[in-house]
This record gives sequence, C-alpha cells and structure tokens, in this order.
Amino acid sequence: MKVLVTGADGFIGKNLQLHLEEKKGFEVVPFTREHNEQDLAGLLRGVDWIVHLAGINRPQDPSEFRIGNAGLTQVLCDAVEATGRIVPIIYSSSIQAERDNEYGSSKREAEDALLALNKANGNPVYIYRLPNVFGKWARPNYNSAVATFCHNIARDLPVQINDPDAMVNLVYVDDVIASFLRVLEGEAQSTPFVGVEPVYQITVGELASQLYRFKATRDNLITERVGSGLVRALYSTYVSYLPPESFTYTVPQHGDERGVFVEMLKTPDAGQFSFFTAHPGVTRGGHYHHSKTEKFLVIKGQACFRFRHMISGEFYELHTSGARPEIVETVPGWTHDITNIGEDELVCMLWANEIFDRDSPDTFACPVGTEA
Repeated sequence: MKVLVTGADGFIGKNLQLHLEEKKGFEVVPFTREHNEQDLAGLLRGVDWIVHLAGINRPQDPSEFRIGNAGLTQVLCDAVEATGRIVPIIYSSSIQAERDNEYGSSKREAEDALLALNKANGNPVYIYRLPNVFGKWARPNYNSAVATFCHNIARDLPVQINDPDAMVNLVYVDDVIASFLRVLEGEAQSTPFVGVEPVYQITVGELASQLYRFKATRDNLITERVGSGLVRALYSTYVSYLPPESFTYTVPQHGDERGVFVEMLKTPDAGQFSFFTAHPGVTRGGHYHHSKTEKFLVIKGQACFRFRHMISGEFYELHTSGARPEIVETVPGWTHDITNIGEDELVCMLWANEIFDRDSPDTFACPVGTEA
C-alpha cells in the first residue's frame, strides 16, 4: 500500500513513518518542507492513501494560517480530484476548528475543502479534531507544553507556568498513530469525524509536578507508577527528551569485605530491587523478618541458602547457581543466609516486598547454623 504523508518530517509524521516502516506492505511517499505544491501531482501517482498532516500553527504572520492550512488542503484536494481516482484521506485537524480564532478558522476551512471533495468525488475522508498531542519528537518551545516542560526539566532549565490550575486535554502520539493505522488497515470507522481515545485531562501545574517527580527518581530511586495510562505516556515522553549525555546515572553502592550491595529501583507500593555480590566463602544474611519477604535470583556463581524456623528449629538447605534461573523465597519467621560456595564471585539479584526503612527495618539478627 502506497501512502502519501504530508508533513512527513513533522512530529506526528515522524512517528507515523516509523510505525509504517515496521509493518509489511506499506510504502511511504513523503511530502515535506522541501517540496512545493506543484510536486503534489507527481507524488500522487499510484498512491492508495493520503495522510494529510502538514499545516501551520505558529506563523510569524497570522495570514499564514489560511495559506498553510486551508490553502494547502485545497491544493491537495484539487490535485486528488485531477487524478480521477477515489483516494481516501486522513486529515489531522484540531479541536481549535470548533473555536472562533484564525487558526481554528483555517483548520475548519481545510475540513470544508475535504468534505466538498468527498461530496463531489466520493473520496472517503477521516477528519481527526485532535487536542494537544504529546510524545517523542515533538518540538520544544513551539506549541507543546509537554515537549517544552520535558525538554527543560531534563536539562535543569526553568519552566514557565502562567496558570497552574489551567486544564489541558492531551492525546498520546502512539494512540493517534494506532487510530490512523486502524483506518489504513480497513477497520470500520465513523466518518467523516474520527476521535482518538483516551483523551487525558491534567492541570498545567500537575503536569509539571509529575515531570519533576520523574526527574527526582534518579535521586530517591522511587519510580512513579509508570506502567499504564497517562503516567506511562508522560514518562516515556520525558525520557525521550533526555540528552545522550544523560542516558546514564549512578546509584548507591555499599561495600565491605564481603562484597557490595547496590540499590537499583524502589516502588511506591511494591518494594524495591537490588543486587549484591559475595566473595568465595562469604556468608551474607543471618537474620529473620516478621513480615518482610524477599526473592533471590543468583545471576552468577554458586550459592547455598540455609533456613531455620524460629520456633520449631526446623532446618532446610538448598543450592542454586547462575546456570539455572531459580527464584529462592525468604519466608517470614525463618532465619536465613546465603553463602558463596563457588570459586568465583557470586552475583545475586534481590527483590524485597517493601522499601527498606531504617527506623523500622523488620530485620533481626539470628545465626542459621550449618546443621539440622
């Protein structure tokens, strides 16, 4: 399928191109700032679809709104009609089309041109009145508060907030692209207007606060709940604005004659991840917990785990190694330790179900012993 993408070098266009490249059967024909309107006729040859993303939203002269939005769209419609082919068109309009301002009027005129083409020629049109779109590769200090905030906060630059209580509606670029792809792949959609879900709502103040909390993760190691919804999308966007020199950061390391202990990641309500090393013959642990539980995974080396029940005295011993991915659970009420029984350094990953609290560690020293 051959797809003409206008505005292919813009924010949404770059994301769309990459997604189309990942799929088999799509060929992108880009129309960018390097082209002019006269190029459209040639670019349209053999095209099966058009995704019309090109437009103007931050001109130096307001008259450019009409030229870059309504004007270009009309030229595109004329070029499509001249082919004599029924080429379907996806158009990225704006919720501003519902409002009485120069930008909104120019987007509404562009919509009208497409609707007229549909009525006269039968070309299917799919019009997306998008709210603020955010995600990777949006241009900071242009027309996206999310992009500007992410860029500045990632670089320790100030952000300007005029009204922290102002509400903004957001859609994530991946959700926009997913909706475009469903249309391109023939899934039935309402026409001519198509919506993108979900639409997120957040105040400008909370948006900035959330991004600052992402930044703070590198210091306090406590991750936000980044697995779903708006927080997931914002976190992915924030990380995408890190400059390459900030791709790495150090975490605390505690070392002694036994080896090192390194904290990697803490969660608000699902514990923390760490790893430790032990030199040959070294035993770590020798304590029990009332409520805390842990999972150990030996990454490298050979280990002997020993357990003893605090009341009955029951003893249990097991061996594991990095050659086999095997989780060892520590159980409340059993004192336990781990010994490096190999000839090389032992490396072991550790998850605890709660963040370590120095004031209430729930960790009580008690030797396990080596025999039942």
